[in-house]
Amino acid sequence: MHAPPLSNIPEYTVCEVSAAVRRNLETGFPRVRVRGEISGFKRAASGHLYFNLKDDRDVLNAVCWRGTVGRLGLGPEDGMEVVATGRVTAYGARSSYQIVVDALELAGEGALLKLLEERRHRLAGEGLFDADRKRPIPFLPARIGIATSLGGAVLHDILHRLRERFPRHVLVWPVPVQGEGAAAQIAAAIQGMGTLPPEMRPDVLIVARGGGSLEDLWAFNEEVVVRAAADSAVPLISAVGHETDTTLIDFAADLRAPTPTAAAEMAAPVRADLLARTGGQAGRLLAAGARLLQERRAGIAGLARGLPAPMALLEQAGQRLDDRGERMEAGLRARLDAQQERAAVLGAAFLRAGQRRVEAEAHRLGRLDAGRRLPAAWMRLADHAEAGLRRAGALLESSSYRRLLERGFALVQDGLGPVVSAAEARRRDRVDIVFADGEVAARILGDRTSRKDKPGQGTLL
Repeated sequence: MHAPPLSNIPEYTVCEVSAAVRRNLETGFPRVRVRGEISGFKRAASGHLYFNLKDDRDVLNAVCWRGTVGRLGLGPEDGMEVVATGRVTAYGARSSYQIVVDALELAGEGALLKLLEERRHRLAGEGLFDADRKRPIPFLPARIGIATSLGGAVLHDILHRLRERFPRHVLVWPVPVQGEGAAAQIAAAIQGMGTLPPEMRPDVLIVARGGGSLEDLWAFNEEVVVRAAADSAVPLISAVGHETDTTLIDFAADLRAPTPTAAAEMAAPVRADLLARTGGQAGRLLAAGARLLQERRAGIAGLARGLPAPMALLEQAGQRLDDRGERMEAGLRARLDAQQERAAVLGAAFLRAGQRRVEAEAHRLGRLDAGRRLPAAWMRLADHAEAGLRRAGALLESSSYRRLLERGFALVQDGLGPVVSAAEARRRDRVDIVFADGEVAARILGDRTSRKDKPGQGTLL
């Protein structure tokens, strides 16, 4: 049995009170814009975003559902001053109220500049802007890639300038250059150009858009675009905005152009200038080659003046050859005579020695015994003497002039004896030339040195 109520105030459950509070909040604040600084940001495993919006006095909880995150166009970070758009509701499980965010934007240019500076310092600390990462732009690329919007004058200006300077094959990857999702598509275009097949891949890539406010150019300050530019497989030229506009992609690119038109000028040289320069260089090369040849000819002529006449060298060499030939022939003749004389002396000495030996042997054995053994001893001595004569004859034959004839030499002679010089040959009409295998007769036609024959040309005998 329940006790009677002590008051006429109606009684509610906790859930009823929470529901009533939520209805009142949602009715009173169906659509609001709240300005504040983000703190306590975290991304749940479910994909929902949770953070706080605070000012100098109070804090408001905020949540952004996973299905809305992709449409924000801005990556929340701690310390970012933003304007959040959404509805206010209550979360009964924690007895708290919160704003459900469906749109997020930076609060003013000052906040954008602060965020831009903080992001620049952080990415620079990672080395994405280092000078040693920069690559040279090809001097004359065969293909030029362009990532920009198809609308507007940027693409037209770039193509027009390329046609004026040096027509090249152009590959265009259309992307939005501002607004929701622009940063992701620009990053995809940069990465996509680098993954094309080699026969389609551009040699240089231009990422361009026209001028605008800081908010208009913000897609080129997004971290995903900066990282894609730093990791680009193709050398990249950034041409975003006018000359005074600066975005983070300018720091990550290999080269920054002040305008899209200037980017086209950096990507391709002027064809007429190249032709003129090539023609001038060709003329200078020919002139330098002619001067070099003239200098070499003058140097060779100077060296030639210090050298003796070739004919004089040949005449001296010929004279030395004749002299050596005469001396060699005389030496061979003297050696042959000495060998013959030596053989005769050795033979006579050998016979005398044999005779003395026989006489000594006969004296030792007595007359009777000597008479019996003398014929056999004499035969042995005769055989020994014959062998010695054969050896002496072989030695004499090895020194014979006919061995020289077998090696290619020839003996010139006539009835008076050997002809050993050109002077003797000029005094004779006919001579005999002895070769290793026979003799031939020859007639002297004239003095070879009396005619100016060409070097290396022989004279027929």
